[in-house]
Amino acid sequence: MPAFSEIIATTLKRLIGTPACPVRVDVCIDDDHAEDPFLVPTARRWRHTDLDALLARTAGRDTVVICQKGKKLSHGVAAWLRAHGADAQVLEGGNNAWRDAALPCVPAAAIPAPLWVTRHRPKIDRIACPWLIRRFVDPCAQFLFVPPADVVEVAQKFNATPFDVEGVMFTHRRTLCTFDTMIAEFGLSHRALDRLALVVRAADTDDHAASPQAAGLLAMSVGLSRMNRDDLDQLEAGMAIYDALYRWARDGFDETHDWPAGAPL
Repeated sequence: MPAFSEIIATTLKRLIGTPACPVRVDVCIDDDHAEDPFLVPTARRWRHTDLDALLARTAGRDTVVICQKGKKLSHGVAAWLRAHGADAQVLEGGNNAWRDAALPCVPAAAIPAPLWVTRHRPKIDRIACPWLIRRFVDPCAQFLFVPPADVVEVAQKFNATPFDVEGVMFTHRRTLCTFDTMIAEFGLSHRALDRLALVVRAADTDDHAASPQAAGLLAMSVGLSRMNRDDLDQLEAGMAIYDALYRWARDGFDETHDWPAGAPL
């Protein structure tokens, strides 16, 4: 049973992907990280001695501290944060417990700089992908929306990662869309995300027969694009749509609705 100051891997996994998820801080020493260079989704590495800066980064938000085994490093950092008014817990068993539970692990080397760039006027893939990045890879990621012909050059000039254009890593692959590519490259595949990916793919590639939810996602995406002239406003509105779709994919995909209430199906 976890101590009062600990959170178990399966509980943390249910929080990841939701707006309520705590900040995740990985304080593994370099040697331990080199042996296992993966991170809990959206976790960021942090030196356990750089505590004042860590307190500023967490900025009063709930925090989960992670080390290799969930012992002295993470408990020491979490206790220091609590002593300074923060709400901090330790991932019970650390990264080892996370891996033993076969939960998604993000290769640290696969995480690019926090600036991304894609084509302007996003609708489906170019909203779904930023949602995925912010909820599962880098919550501080920023996105630039530019004319299609300028995406690659803007990426080069501003050290940004291009996506959803031809000829780059994060783009469509055969019948799969960019959302699928990101799930694969970041090692994020699990039942809820895979279920959501099917809806995104069907809507983005106009294959509505593959998913009955695809037509609805397309309709909402087009409606949002008509409501928002600014692409960043479109992104923020779309984040709520994908938050809801993820909760459907995780917990409510088998729920139905009937009328009158309680009538036999």
